Amino acid sequence: MTEVAKPVLTGGCQCGAIRFALSAPPTKVSICHCRMCQKAAGAPFASFAEIEKSDFAWTRGQPAAFRSSSIAERDFCRDCGTPLSFRRIDRPRIEIMTGAFDRPDRLVPIRQYGTESRLGWVVAIANLPSQTTQQNYGQEKLGGIVSHQHPDHD
Repeated sequence: MTEVAKPVLTGGCQCGAIRFALSAPPTKVSICHCRMCQKAAGAPFASFAEIEKSDFAWTRGQPAAFRSSSIAERDFCRDCGTPLSFRRIDRPRIEIMTGAFDRPDRLVPIRQYGTESRLGWVVAIANLPSQTTQQNYGQEKLGGIVSHQHPDHD
């Protein structure tokens, strides 16, 4: 990514030690249900935005990497542990976890992978009773929480 290009999307880890920017939109956004992605995300599935490496740059800090298989590495923040990416060693693209973006609402998945490991209850999530964070904790308790999370912007 060139320094003069205005970022299309930005993001980073929870503590702000690692930040990134894209100079072009992702080529694909997907969800992966495979066991490796479940473990790497600590969640029922992982969601990724695929980006050409030439359209991507780490703009603050450098992530640590874990070689999760013979074909891929996963980047994460060594300070706060936020999972950040999945990189095939032999490919010109990087897949950034959608939750690490400042505006994850702009990244809508178009495909699912690893569905042999999809947890049966995942398809019914939208039908579960739901409430906001404020409803869950109450405004009084919520107002007393001190967040150490980096804001969703630079």
